[in-house]
Amino acid sequence: MGRLVQVTVSQGWRALKLWDLPAYCGALRPGNTSPAPWRAFERVYISCPFGRLLLLECLVLARRTRPRPRDPGARPSPRRAAMRTREEVDATLQVAKLNAAELLPTVHCLGFGLGASGAAAGDFCLLELEPALCQQLEAGHSLVIRGDKDEQAVLCSKDKTYDLKIADTSNMLLFIPGCKTPDQLKMEETQCNIIHTEIFGFSNNYWELRRCRPKLKKLKKLLMENTYEGPDSQKEEDSNCSKYTTEDLLDRIQASEGEIMTQLEVLNACEIGGYWRILDFDYEMKLLNHITQLVDSESWSFSKVPLNICLQELGPLEPGEMIEHCLKCYGKKYTEEGEVYFDLSADKICRATAQMLLQNAVKFNLAEFQEVWQQSVPEGMITRLDQLKGLALVDRHSRPEIIFMLKVDDLPEGNQERFNSLFSLREKWTEEDIAPYIRDLCGEKQTIGALLTKYSRSSMQNGIKVYNSRRPIT
Repeated sequence: MGRLVQVTVSQGWRALKLWDLPAYCGALRPGNTSPAPWRAFERVYISCPFGRLLLLECLVLARRTRPRPRDPGARPSPRRAAMRTREEVDATLQVAKLNAAELLPTVHCLGFGLGASGAAAGDFCLLELEPALCQQLEAGHSLVIRGDKDEQAVLCSKDKTYDLKIADTSNMLLFIPGCKTPDQLKMEETQCNIIHTEIFGFSNNYWELRRCRPKLKKLKKLLMENTYEGPDSQKEEDSNCSKYTTEDLLDRIQASEGEIMTQLEVLNACEIGGYWRILDFDYEMKLLNHITQLVDSESWSFSKVPLNICLQELGPLEPGEMIEHCLKCYGKKYTEEGEVYFDLSADKICRATAQMLLQNAVKFNLAEFQEVWQQSVPEGMITRLDQLKGLALVDRHSRPEIIFMLKVDDLPEGNQERFNSLFSLREKWTEEDIAPYIRDLCGEKQTIGALLTKYSRSSMQNGIKVYNSRRPIT
């Protein structure tokens, strides 16, 4: 019997159990290398109760016997395929103008069994898998189909996400238990013989997987419904505020567990009382301000901030876990001589300070902003505009030059929608300006240049290459 591999399905999708079975990718003709439409399959997994099966691209004729008239009150008996003789097989080969010497001596005569004759094409599901996914299943891991009823289904492994779509094939795919492949027949070195086998099912399509970007925009949207403003906030006393555990997020977000956990880290989310929360930005800046003031008063280096002393000094003001979380958000943890320290990132602190200044202004005079920004960061830190990539945009064509907030997180998730949004904001972009806002759209082995070629057209303006939309923007 095949080894059962459970595939979990979330929300409204029908649960599937996929059985482990090898794929038969050979043909009856020795040395035949012509590719079948599904010959690239490394494995094929079929949802069926028949155990270990083989998928066969049939090159011999299959037929079903015509039912005989019977008494309506008589008990039905199973129908069996007609038994072909060797002479009939040789005659069929002669009609087909095939040389028997070029074929293997063993012949499979196929017939539809009782189960297959009453089955529909949709009773069996085929899933095309790449080698890496096959190895994960064989190692005992599971695959998960995720998506709400109004979303396109995706299939997720532990660390990757795939679009799940049905691909039709003009070749009928037959399911035959116990069917031997040409390699197996060669090893047996049998004489000319005929094997009568029954077809237990068939399919005219299969599920095709294509690697896609995880759909993570919904993750931030869910967590922003109820940001954490501190233990004394009135919202924490409201039991109706939405909160999400890891299982809740895995059930609602169309991404693998590894991709979700990585994105939670990018969003600086933390677990509070078993629920994932994002700190309210004002509260986060309050925590950061406590830490930077302590570093300044103790004359510490920002590259060596001791955790224990921070917890002792700031514990009366804020919960210790929040202080440590803020240190993790803005620095790297390391241990030296048994003590835990944090190396705080000047770029992250400068970026957060700029966001605090820009969030309350629609547009900011660039020169004035740079002066105020430099005065607002801790002493010894140097502000630079390249610290604001994906957060703010500079308009150098206006007089005076201005800067305004434009966060990549606020832009649409789809490729075409993202480019439409950017080109509606600005007609022409340099690659340097647009790159931070499309970098996350790049898939595997895809470059920013390839995206620009597909979704924009280039031209030269004052000796500088710029990009504009391929289609009119309304």
